[in-house]
Amino acid sequence: MRLTSLHCTRLASSPSSLLTTIFYPRLSTEQMLRKDQKTIYRQGTKVAISAVYMDLEAFLQRSDLLEDLSAFCHDHSYDALVAMTIFFNTQNEPVRQLAIFCPHEALRMTICGVLERSSSPPLQLTPIPSTSPNLQAYLQGNTQVSRKRLLPVLQEALSAHLDSAKMASGQSEVAVGLSREQVDKDLDKASNSLIAGLSQDEEDPPLPPTPMNSLVDDCPLDQGLPKFSAEAVFEKCSQISLSQSARACPSNK
Repeated sequence: MRLTSLHCTRLASSPSSLLTTIFYPRLSTEQMLRKDQKTIYRQGTKVAISAVYMDLEAFLQRSDLLEDLSAFCHDHSYDALVAMTIFFNTQNEPVRQLAIFCPHEALRMTICGVLERSSSPPLQLTPIPSTSPNLQAYLQGNTQVSRKRLLPVLQEALSAHLDSAKMASGQSEVAVGLSREQVDKDLDKASNSLIAGLSQDEEDPPLPPTPMNSLVDDCPLDQGLPKFSAEAVFEKCSQISLSQSARACPSNK
């Protein structure tokens, strides 16, 4: 269908339901998201930004929406999806809304935080309750901010996410370094203790006490050798000589 200026004028005054019927005739969720989509990519993190021409409330009420969004991100390797909806209310005023779907909590919180705090341009976001922790929706008060002006803000969000991830990685490396240093100190202490123990084992052990022998406790030699005087020796020799003389006398008779 080719749109002319007359068609655009009529679309601007059409209800959102009619716009949805014209732009998305029986399209699946993936087809709706890919119909008008941009992608930003930075250091392995990829985010899809899709323009959806319908009321966000009607979009969120689609059957199996969360499963479709999860499959869409998984099949196309997206880390996050930003859906920018736009429609015209009954007063023919444009209404812009945002929906951020991201299963990764840290990335989702970073994107939402940067969008909420954005001042250049100011988005004037008002949170809309959501039934899923992976999905955050907003009403965009500043309807002059189009997707083209929102892309730099999302780039800033990706940079902030990567910076925080690097800081967390650096802190974990420092913690690992400190823990390794402590382990090295403990190993040094243990090795020193082991070396000290081995050196003590290598020294000559003290000799065991000499056991007492009960069999020689009462040996006469315990008191030393008997003491002999010259007189005692002479007397003993005289006794031997007399004994030999007495034996010789009977044989002479």
